[in-house]
Amino acid sequence: MSSDLSGILPRVLIVSRRTLRKNKFVDFVVSYGAVPVIVPRVSGVQSLLTSFEPIHGVLLCEGEDIEPCWYQQDDDNGSALSPEELEEIRRLHSSDTSIDKEKDSIELSLARFCLERNIPYLGICRGSQVLNVACGGTLYQDIGKELSKGCAESDRVMHMNYDDYDGHRHGVKLVKSTPLWNWFHEEGGEGEEEEEREILVNSYHHQGVKRLAQRFVPMAFSADGLIEGFYDPDAYNPEDGKFIMGLQFHPERMRKPDSDEFDYPGCPFAYKEFVKAVIAYQKKLNSLTSVPKPVKLNREMENKRKIIVRSFSLAKNLYTTGRGNWSSRDSELEAGAEFLESNTVLSVQQENRLKQMGATVRNAGSYVERLKLNEGREKMAKNVMGKMTVEQLSELLTFYSTMGQICSQVLERKVHDVMNDFSC
Repeated sequence: MSSDLSGILPRVLIVSRRTLRKNKFVDFVVSYGAVPVIVPRVSGVQSLLTSFEPIHGVLLCEGEDIEPCWYQQDDDNGSALSPEELEEIRRLHSSDTSIDKEKDSIELSLARFCLERNIPYLGICRGSQVLNVACGGTLYQDIGKELSKGCAESDRVMHMNYDDYDGHRHGVKLVKSTPLWNWFHEEGGEGEEEEEREILVNSYHHQGVKRLAQRFVPMAFSADGLIEGFYDPDAYNPEDGKFIMGLQFHPERMRKPDSDEFDYPGCPFAYKEFVKAVIAYQKKLNSLTSVPKPVKLNREMENKRKIIVRSFSLAKNLYTTGRGNWSSRDSELEAGAEFLESNTVLSVQQENRLKQMGATVRNAGSYVERLKLNEGREKMAKNVMGKMTVEQLSELLTFYSTMGQICSQVLERKVHDVMNDFSC
């Protein structure tokens, strides 16, 4: 049963890590109806992404800092951090500043792969930063050093707490008319005039979006002005397989103490809507690549089909060659005639096809009439050809032999199409 499900459920790619980080896993992906496919963090795998197809979605989660070289050249202001400040950051955030350029390259390639093919993409924490950088955005190398220092004391935000990873929360304000606003609709005030919604989120990061890529729209801000969520409105329609989104916080970690109950009913919506898009994308992909399976007939129906096809084939040969003993083949021809008579309710397309192939007959008598007409034509043709030279007859024979072969091939194909229409 499990092997059957692996071929039915959509495939979501997730990049592996060098080591287990913070004792956290991404097994929550399975609970929402997708099969996680691990992309190994090995050199060169970014050039082999097509080998993981079919790819129905990509989920990129947390991890170490992204190497600044991937985005710093696109930052108008460059890095304003001194070597001393950078060294202090490495000391304070040693577990995050251990940069893995190979993983950066793999995930950036995977994000661009999704954007090129409109494959659903959900980026959480680092995954949102990867998405922004892949689209030309930039990052704060350190929020505390670059953003917080310019904020009023009351607006400064603690985005991570080493001593309380799961329990840490800070407030974010949601942007109206965005997916996040809709998912957490029960968390703000009541009534149609509601203008603000604020929720408490779990996060663990010291970097974040500095300049948001042009294609994206913010969905949430923290008090210090950091963008906590964004999406592409032109690529968001889960029912149609469209989903491109980045969240800096962790909805899956926002649960009540010692419980699996979420802080808010809206917490699982990011993953549910993502998987909804993944399933829709899978269906669209299957519709483009699937080949209709032939209709399976039971033994009795298969025998009838063979008799009818034989009848049509015999009628065609009699009509085109004018040879053969009619009376000895009468019973075989009757099968085709009865089939045509029994199918009195024909579609316009079926009727036209029957006319095109010269088979708009309703009984065996029509075959006889065609044979008689053919005999008259044959006599007339013999008289004309009797007056032709040997060279002319040779050329005529070659021409009609070629035309006969072409006609036979086309006619066989048309008969096959008609039989398929009737069997469906």
